[in-house]
Amino acid sequence: MKPVDLPQMRTPGPPALSPDGAVAVVAVARPDLATDSYTSQLWLVPADGSRPAEQLTRGWHDSAPQFSPDGRLLAFVRRTDKAARPQLWVLPMGGGEARQLTDEPLGVGAPDWAPDSTRLAFSARVPQEPRYGTGRTGDGETVAADGEPGRRITELFNRIDGLGFLRDRPAHLFIATVDGDVTRITQGGHDHGDPRWSPDGEWLTFVSARHEGWAGDWAADVCVVRPDGTGLRVLTDTTLVANLPRFTPDGAAVVFAATPAGQGRVDPVLRNESLWSVPFTGGPARPLLDPAEHHLATPGGDLDVTPDGVLFANERRGAVQLLLVPFDGGAATAVVDGERQVAGFSWAAGVLAATIAGPADWGEVYVGGRRLTGFSDGFAALEQTEIEATAPDGYPVHGWIVRPAGPGPHPVLLMIHGGPYTQYGWRLFDEAQVYAGGGYAVVFGNPRGSSGYGEAHGRPIRGNVGEVTATDLLALLDAALKEPGLDGDRVGVLGGSHGGFMTTWLAAHHGERFRAAVSERAVNSIDSFAGTSDIGWFFADSLYVSDFTRQSPLTYAEQISVPMLIIHSEQDWRCPVEQAYRLFVALKRRGAPVELLLFPGEGHELSRTGRPSHRIQRFEAILDWFGRHV
Repeated sequence: MKPVDLPQMRTPGPPALSPDGAVAVVAVARPDLATDSYTSQLWLVPADGSRPAEQLTRGWHDSAPQFSPDGRLLAFVRRTDKAARPQLWVLPMGGGEARQLTDEPLGVGAPDWAPDSTRLAFSARVPQEPRYGTGRTGDGETVAADGEPGRRITELFNRIDGLGFLRDRPAHLFIATVDGDVTRITQGGHDHGDPRWSPDGEWLTFVSARHEGWAGDWAADVCVVRPDGTGLRVLTDTTLVANLPRFTPDGAAVVFAATPAGQGRVDPVLRNESLWSVPFTGGPARPLLDPAEHHLATPGGDLDVTPDGVLFANERRGAVQLLLVPFDGGAATAVVDGERQVAGFSWAAGVLAATIAGPADWGEVYVGGRRLTGFSDGFAALEQTEIEATAPDGYPVHGWIVRPAGPGPHPVLLMIHGGPYTQYGWRLFDEAQVYAGGGYAVVFGNPRGSSGYGEAHGRPIRGNVGEVTATDLLALLDAALKEPGLDGDRVGVLGGSHGGFMTTWLAAHHGERFRAAVSERAVNSIDSFAGTSDIGWFFADSLYVSDFTRQSPLTYAEQISVPMLIIHSEQDWRCPVEQAYRLFVALKRRGAPVELLLFPGEGHELSRTGRPSHRIQRFEAILDWFGRHV
């Protein structure tokens, strides 16, 4: 894979099954170089495999398909061009053109059908005038962003990377009829998200933070409200960070994913997001899975209900398995397992459809274990092989190698994931494929601090992130270098976010092991991160705990002598650009070999969802840097 091969990444989303289980519809997205954006269309997949998948829509960006319960209509979200806001549309499955139902100024989220097939619930952000294009100048022109009035900020939780400021565009719940009548049913300054109907159509469940002090902590509750906006109740006790609420088939309870909010409701880091249930009529929430051992897949994890229990996408040793969990919390059954990752699923009429990605494809649709699509056909992936290492204290470290073609000896790149509570795994990864395609053996894995191995695997780094993580990473690298065809004298290191933190840390403390480093969107100085990041106000204390100076890679910048490429985005609010500049200036003033590559208009997710042209430029810059120095 070369950087310019990015458009080959045709990635299917979660499938939507028709009520009779006969067909699935899935959105397939890909980068588009001509428009420097992403395009997505819906595909129709017969569940019995009787004919190949066929393209169903031809909009610029169609996503989030959902069948009406009577099967007559397909709802989906469409952006008509790359600048348009996403709106709700419906398509008659018996023939006819799609119709637009909404025209919300900031777009809409994914819809959910009422049981009567006449209404859909969705969440949408509502802008305060004159912000976000709602204001007009004296001559009738739209007020530009730099012409809006100043913001008076009084809360800690006031913005989020990739979106921006929150409090002047709260998310509210809406109901749209199939005739296009739209009604807003929530009010106030709170966010309301992920609405789902009750089986009888009398209630909606959703997530909101409505408690006192809600803008100064991380807690969020499961709530219910009637479709006319009355009867709003909070079901949980504000000790959890709730997500993805779903009514059980009898309507007696709501199941949901949640992480404990922790001490002061600001200590959620290195904790699993597990499966919980709360009675609809009131009572304490209880876990249906062991929270210490089960973690909703991140990103893109989901859950759904069936007559037999809850389907839950669970991380496990680099895989994402699909569990069926009884409503009473009994023993879970793995319905999809193995060295692959479930990326979405749908159940109807006894049929299970799932989008599953593996080390050789970007994702395909399966029904009953049978692969029904070929969206990755023609892509030749380099093989991903598993390795096991042992840290000096005897702790096991799990990882992988992607090798270039040929016998070697190959130069080596140690690649470190962000989070830190995320996982690398059994899935085709463009980063590993591009670097291996450039001639490097790519080593990556899940040291302590990663998810997918239980909370006991994550918690040991708390308060001593750099030292503990480095021990496992170096053990993984040493184990990889014992494999044939890898050149231990030519090694580079790279990573983003927490991976950038660790790259800078390793360059300072173990620079003799590496010929060059690429630190991306990193936390380099914890003290300023705590005050400038969108999540720093709670994340720094929750992960690093104390003694920020000792734990900050920037403290040891004078020890860095390996050539360092720093990559950052100008609009990164997760790890703000000052983190890059502080490291760059510290190294440049010493005369150390360092360059800074800044991308305009991008946030923290550049490497995953940034402009395709920027993603290609980033790949080319990294390959150039390691080509010069490794």
